[in-house]
Amino acid sequence: MVFFFALGLIGLVSLAYFFSFKLTADEKFLSPLASRQTEEKKGPLTKYEFETLADRQSRGSQIELEKIISEEEDYTAYLFSFRTEGKKVTGQANIPKKEGKKPVIVMLRGYADDNIYFTGLGTRKAAGVFAENGFITLAPDFLGFGGSDSASNDILEARFEKPVTVLDLLASIKTLPEADPEKIALWGHSNGGQIALSILEITKKKIPTTLWAPVSKGFPQSILFYMSDEPPAEEEEQKNYFKVKETVENFSKEYEPKKFSIDSYFADIVAPLQIHQGTADQLVPISWSDTLAKELADLGKEVSYWTYNADDHNLAKNWDLVVQRDLTFFRKKLDLSDN
Repeated sequence: MVFFFALGLIGLVSLAYFFSFKLTADEKFLSPLASRQTEEKKGPLTKYEFETLADRQSRGSQIELEKIISEEEDYTAYLFSFRTEGKKVTGQANIPKKEGKKPVIVMLRGYADDNIYFTGLGTRKAAGVFAENGFITLAPDFLGFGGSDSASNDILEARFEKPVTVLDLLASIKTLPEADPEKIALWGHSNGGQIALSILEITKKKIPTTLWAPVSKGFPQSILFYMSDEPPAEEEEQKNYFKVKETVENFSKEYEPKKFSIDSYFADIVAPLQIHQGTADQLVPISWSDTLAKELADLGKEVSYWTYNADDHNLAKNWDLVVQRDLTFFRKKLDLSDN
C-alpha cells in the first residue's frame, strides 16, 4: 500500500533540486559544456515548469452537468465534466438548492488506486457538508479516473497534468450559472494538497485554501521516503519499483527539477492558508507540515496551522472539528458573513 502511495506521489510531489552542473557567471572557470547543457534541457515536459504554466492562458470550457448522482435535502450531486488540453475530465459537483449565486470550493483528493476508484472518493463526505452549508463543490476525478479520458503514458507527465487540469477547471467555473466566480476556494488532501500549493504558486492568486495532511516535501526525498532500500519481492511490484527509480533518475538528468518544485516557489503564494495535520499520520509525517507552516510564516504568509493529537492521515478522530474549522475559514476569507 505504501509503495503504491509512493507511485501516486510522482509528479504530484514537488520536484526539488538534485544537482546542477552549470557553473555560475561569477565563477572563474566556466565549463564549455554548460551552455550546451542548458540548451538541451528543453524536453517535452518543460511546458509543465511552474514559470511556464504561470504564463499559460488556461483554457476554460463549458462545465456540463451530465447526470444526477443523488438528490439530497439541501443539494443535488451531479456527475459533471469539462475539458483540459482537448481531453474530457469528469468529477462530482454538488449544487446547493438555495437560490442565487453560490461560492465554490474546488476539492482535490489524494492518491487513489484506479482499480477501486469511484467518482467522489476522498472528497464526497466533506463535500456533502460544504454543500449543505451553501457551497458548490467541484471534485475532479482527474485524467485516467472515473469517466475521464486517459492520462499520459509517461508516469511523470500523468502527474504533471493534474495542476493543468485544475487550472482549466478554475477557468471554467464562470460557465456554471449557479456559481459566483469571484468567490472560489481550494481544499486539498494529501497529494491534493501538493496540487493546491502548485496552483497557488502558479496563479499567484488569493484563493483561500485548506490543506489536510498535505504532501509538501520535495523530490526526491518524498519519493524515496515511501520506497524501501530493497525492492519488493513480488515481481510486478519489483518491476514498478525499478521503473519509478529509473524514471526519476532520468528526469533529473534531462530537466531542472527545481523548476517543477513547490519548495522553489513558496514566496509566490499570496493566498491565506489553513493546514491540518494529525500527529499519528503514518503517510505524511507531521514534521513535513511543521516545516511547511514555519517556512510560510517566515516568508510572511498568512497561515493557520492546526495539529490533532494521535489522529491519522484522514483526521478521523477530529473530522467534524476539522470540517467546521474549514467552514469558518472559507466564510471569513470569502467574506460570506451572511452564510
